[in-house]
Parts: sequence; structure tokens; C-alpha cells
Amino acid sequence: MLVRRLSVALALAGTALLAAAPAASAHTTLQSSDPAEGAALSTAPRQVSLKFGGAFTLPVDPIRITGPDGAQWQVGPATVTERTLTAPVQPSGPAGAYVLTWSIVAADGDPISGRINFSLTAPASTPSSAVPSSPAPAPATQQAAETPDDGGFPAWAWIVLAVVVVAAVAGVIVRGRRSSS
Repeated sequence: MLVRRLSVALALAGTALLAAAPAASAHTTLQSSDPAEGAALSTAPRQVSLKFGGAFTLPVDPIRITGPDGAQWQVGPATVTERTLTAPVQPSGPAGAYVLTWSIVAADGDPISGRINFSLTAPASTPSSAVPSSPAPAPATQQAAETPDDGGFPAWAWIVLAVVVVAAVAGVIVRGRRSSS
């Protein structure tokens, strides 16, 4: 009888844990960008921004923009505000297809990268000033601290849940022994 009660209690506890468990924590994904994928721009942007769905840090040179004939845009220091990566750019090159290549490091340490294709319908004008200067970006560890977590189930809650489950199983065992006596 005790074994049966213990089996039922463990099955209920396991079911409760599985029901409360979030889906496997996936890497952050790109939610939106400016310029958008496939955009046809009449004027070259002066900054680019990428919004992600989860926490991340920045590697060295997280953004590169390449155009026709390998023309490279000059990219200024990238900054992170919440889950948005922004960088000033100095566009240069003819009208045509451009590729923005980005890379980040997910909260779990895995590198993630992607591409955004866009085009300019007119040549990029080159102003006399260089890329707007901004303060040097904070080290990746500081940027990670400023980036909120990805909304997963917090670790402390898992600990509390585990303690409650163990206490419930122990209670069932004690009750079973008392009723058997």
C-alpha cells in the first residue's frame, strides 16, 4: 500500500513539474530591424537598429554592411538599450543591393548571426563628417547586465518548487507509514 501511495505521489509531483516547466529555452531571435529585410530605401540610413527577443551581449564588430562591388560602410560603436542593438553608420556606395551582417552572443554564450538584405534606389551620399562619434560601448559584461533576462522561469522559483515537491512526497510517505501502523 505504501509503495502504491508513493508511486502516485511521485507521478503527481512529476506531472506538476512538467506542467510548470517552460519550453526549452531557445536562443534569442531577431524580432525587427531598421532597415527591414527586403526594404528598398531612397535615402541611406544614418543608423541601423536590430531588436532581439532575448538577452545578449556583443562581440567585436557586431555589424557590417557590404554593398555592390564589395563597398563597405563605416560602422560606429554599437550600443545596447534593453534588447535593441543600435549603431551609427556612414553609408557609401552606389544604388543597388546591400547586406547587413550581424552577430551577437546569446545569454547562454552561443554565438548567433544573421543577414538583412536591403537596397538603395539612389547612391549613398557621403557627408563631409565621419561616423558620428558616441561614447565607447560598455564592455559586453556590462551590456549583459543592462539587458533584461529573456522572461524565462527564474531559478529561485525552481528551487522553491523542488522543495515543495520533496516536502509533499515526504508527507505522503509519513502518512502512509502512520496508516500502516
